[in-house]
Amino acid sequence: MFRKNLAAKLTLVPSAVVIAVCFYGTILWTFYISLTHSTMLPNYRFYGFGQYLTLLSMPRWHTAFANMLIFGSLFIAGSLVIGTTLAALLDRNVKAEGLFRVFFLYPLSMSFVVTGLAWQWLLNPTTGIEALVRSFGWESFQFNWLASPEKAIYAVSIAAIWQSSGLVMAIMLAGLRGVDSDIWRAAKIDGIPVWRSYISIVLPMLRPLILTCVILLATAVVKSYDLVVAMTGGGPGISTDVPGKFVVDLLFQRANISTAAAAAILMLLSVICALSPYVYIELKRQKR
Repeated sequence: MFRKNLAAKLTLVPSAVVIAVCFYGTILWTFYISLTHSTMLPNYRFYGFGQYLTLLSMPRWHTAFANMLIFGSLFIAGSLVIGTTLAALLDRNVKAEGLFRVFFLYPLSMSFVVTGLAWQWLLNPTTGIEALVRSFGWESFQFNWLASPEKAIYAVSIAAIWQSSGLVMAIMLAGLRGVDSDIWRAAKIDGIPVWRSYISIVLPMLRPLILTCVILLATAVVKSYDLVVAMTGGGPGISTDVPGKFVVDLLFQRANISTAAAAAILMLLSVICALSPYVYIELKRQKR
């Protein structure tokens, strides 16, 4: 028995070492580099928190961080609402359910780069939605958000919601199919409307799945670099710049490793701060 357990533990050692070195090790290395004055190559002489002060004084960082908050809020809320609604509709045993599932999951098969290029085409005033509507006679119709510095980040959010709602739908549908049928019978006997049963009874039971969806979507917010680059390139101007693109530009265009590392650490801290209250509440509920 001891040998069996020992063998099982030993098989986990390589994975634990890889995770410790490649994940936590790189986080620690990035944090230390953010405390140096490195430029093109790492310089390990301690410099203090000067890079963080420099970063917080840069207007472009303020724009990128604000865009991440706007994009993240809309993306997570929109994907959760649309994905959960689609899952609830499919859970009512609609006809051709398999066809609808494939239809709603299809955007998930595309990368953010392809999604960005597709929506760039859709929002092009000469070939996209605007041109289609105008061809029907509505000559004053305008839907050219990518050219507007005020609306471009919302267009990016719409594209991301379209791509990721299918993921939420699949996760929530799996959870809904696991709900005990006696709960539905009891709600029906008590005369509770179906929509009220979902909101007041079923969805609270699926809180762990909702938490999973939030964490997956939050990681996509941090990795939103490829969608922004493919769709807007950060423009017009820097109106759709996000921290991910900010970090990559500092690394490969301005050769400023330490400031880029400081930005990456602030991104990590912002995600931890955003998710910690929700995770703490959920863990506290599970212990009760």
